[in-house]
Amino acid sequence: RRSLKIAYHNKLIVEEANRQYGCGWIFLTLTVRNVKGERLKPQISEMMEGFRKLFQYKKVKTSVLGFFRALEITKNHEEDTYHPHFHVLIPVRKNYFGKNYIKQSEWTSLWKKAMKLDYNPIVDIRRVKGKAKIDAEQIENDVREAMMEQKAVLEISKYPVKDTDVVRGNKVTEDNLNTVFYLDDALAARRLIGYGGILKEIHKELNLGDAEDGDLVKIEEEDDEVANGAFEVMAYWHPGIKNYIIK
Repeated sequence: RRSLKIAYHNKLIVEEANRQYGCGWIFLTLTVRNVKGERLKPQISEMMEGFRKLFQYKKVKTSVLGFFRALEITKNHEEDTYHPHFHVLIPVRKNYFGKNYIKQSEWTSLWKKAMKLDYNPIVDIRRVKGKAKIDAEQIENDVREAMMEQKAVLEISKYPVKDTDVVRGNKVTEDNLNTVFYLDDALAARRLIGYGGILKEIHKELNLGDAEDGDLVKIEEEDDEVANGAFEVMAYWHPGIKNYIIK
């Protein structure tokens, strides 16, 4: 339920940011090529540093007001490789969709530069769409089902991978033990989510605390359609690890 709680916290933050700043919103996905298990830990460290650099570039700093960043890892079982990537929710200035607009190709080249890559990484950028109604119950059921399937295997791990389906099936196999080993090593003592700019300030203002702790509060529907739209997408982000949920 952690992903739901994070999404709900962010829904409250989006509502407050809209009240205070009347900003626009975009979703950004930043990827790199898949890596073997032993490269996962250093790769994530490089990505964290690359992300920091990306948001220091003048082009980005003059257009965005902050960020919410979630690290997610998926596994390709056939090739035995891992795919770490960032999902990012970004509030942008009102004039972003005019003269300050950063095209997808520009985000790609900026991320490539920040990461010092010798290839063009896949970068996805899209505007957050408003949604009049959200089916919170259906979203919670989808997420809970995905979690229950792997519970047995994940109990063998000391790493709290509560909302994940990166392991295969619910048996203790060599593949699953290796997966847990590499993820435990790569993610130990790391913050899987991070806030910056106005979102960090509002998170503090609202006194939301840590999404890892406490119970999920009741999801209230506001008449903020952009916040509803953001919530619906982010409920399916799983900071940590999972296989893609195709929707």
